[in-house]
Amino acid sequence: MKIIYNGENDRAFKDVLGATIPRLAEADSKVIYLDADLMSCIGTAKWAAANPDRAINCGIAEANMAGIASGLSAVGFKPIMHTFGPFASRRCYDQIFLSGGYAGNSVTVIGTDPGVCAAFNGGTHMPFEDMALYRAIPTAKVFDITDAPMLEDVLAQCINLEGVKYIRVGRKSNKKVYEEGAKFEIGKGIVTDERGTDAVIIACGIMVAKAMEAAKILADKGINVTVIDMFTVKPIDEELVIKYAKACGAVVTAENHNKIGGLTSAVSEVLALALPTVLEYVAIEDEFGEVGPQDYLETRYDLTAEHIVRKVEKAISRKNA
Repeated sequence: MKIIYNGENDRAFKDVLGATIPRLAEADSKVIYLDADLMSCIGTAKWAAANPDRAINCGIAEANMAGIASGLSAVGFKPIMHTFGPFASRRCYDQIFLSGGYAGNSVTVIGTDPGVCAAFNGGTHMPFEDMALYRAIPTAKVFDITDAPMLEDVLAQCINLEGVKYIRVGRKSNKKVYEEGAKFEIGKGIVTDERGTDAVIIACGIMVAKAMEAAKILADKGINVTVIDMFTVKPIDEELVIKYAKACGAVVTAENHNKIGGLTSAVSEVLALALPTVLEYVAIEDEFGEVGPQDYLETRYDLTAEHIVRKVEKAISRKNA
């Protein structure tokens, strides 16, 4: 897999979803797309209107949508359901947990604009807890998407995977990290920048590019770190976490999510049982969201390359103490 990160923006995620969902449905008659009145937000409205037998607008009734999706799975279909992150998680959690997970049905859930990506939609639409909820569903798979090539490939794989799958992804563009057509192995982390063993940064989603930028800043300071994209937060790549924790002795996690229940918790659980290690994190503290542009919110909640740098320096200091 070729890493092509140079700080440039990728295609908008909503455009990728607007093209990929129809393509998957047209290639496989078992794929059915459901949405909670947000088709226009991800570019599927025109296709859905022309294909009413393949797309269902469930309205602002997310729990009902989860039930319909689970029922479709029970009779052999491959449902993809989409709404904003908070409504794809806490609004319909009981239905996903019971009708999806507990009942053994296979549903692909797309939750858009997670964390600070919700921007001007504000705190009511800003899930800092969605990964934590989905990680608590037995056998569920949880993904935090880095760029457009990853979204295309992971979504295409998810429709044929059994069980509940949760894909958290923005709608706007993110920094491009991977080459077009890249393929991703679910449950395996990706080393995106290997400069040395002073520390390892394990990141996901929008924080991967920021971690790679932090690695450059640290290198200029004579600190050489490795960056891992842990896009599959569940099941996490335990082998890779342990390998680099052992090599570096200092681990920093970076995520656009609450520090409780997401990537930080997943890495902590591995290290606590297998290899106690110095650990620092960049994540949302015990707070709710607020309204604002994404760049402001990233600074407001310390989701920046500069804050990653500070946490790496702190971790190394603790390691050497």
